[in-house]
Amino acid sequence: MNFSKKNHEHKSKNVNYVSKKVILSIAVIAALGLTSCKNETKTVKETTLTEVPKEIAITDLSFGVRGNCGMCKSTIEKAVNGVDGVARVNWDVDKKKIDVSFNDTKTDAMAIHKAIAASGYDTEKVAGSEEAYSGLPSCCQYNREMMMNQLGVMESEN
Repeated sequence: MNFSKKNHEHKSKNVNYVSKKVILSIAVIAALGLTSCKNETKTVKETTLTEVPKEIAITDLSFGVRGNCGMCKSTIEKAVNGVDGVARVNWDVDKKKIDVSFNDTKTDAMAIHKAIAASGYDTEKVAGSEEAYSGLPSCCQYNREMMMNQLGVMESEN
């Protein structure tokens, strides 16, 4: 009887060992299956994110803008950057000239001129409103007769 009991215990251990192997194998297969599904999902997302962008038509523009100082520069550039489609802007204090690069499918030159004028500054095509001009700090209230040249030399019409 004792021999039979040992034989039964041995069979029971073998069954437990085999069951553990089966469970472990199923777990490994499931993990591999889930991992491969995650990689497929990432591939789909990456494909969606790397679509070829539409061509962007960038236009470069330069024109005169009246102003005096670094605060003027900040205000003028902030006004232009507020226009949808503007990619780059730089106003030169000495030359009274602004250089703008923008997407011409989103905006145009006149919208940029109007944005500057709304902030209180005169451009070659649009004068700033009296209300906006009078709201500028005193150092920014430029001579409204000032030439807007591109040589870097301030001149007066007088």
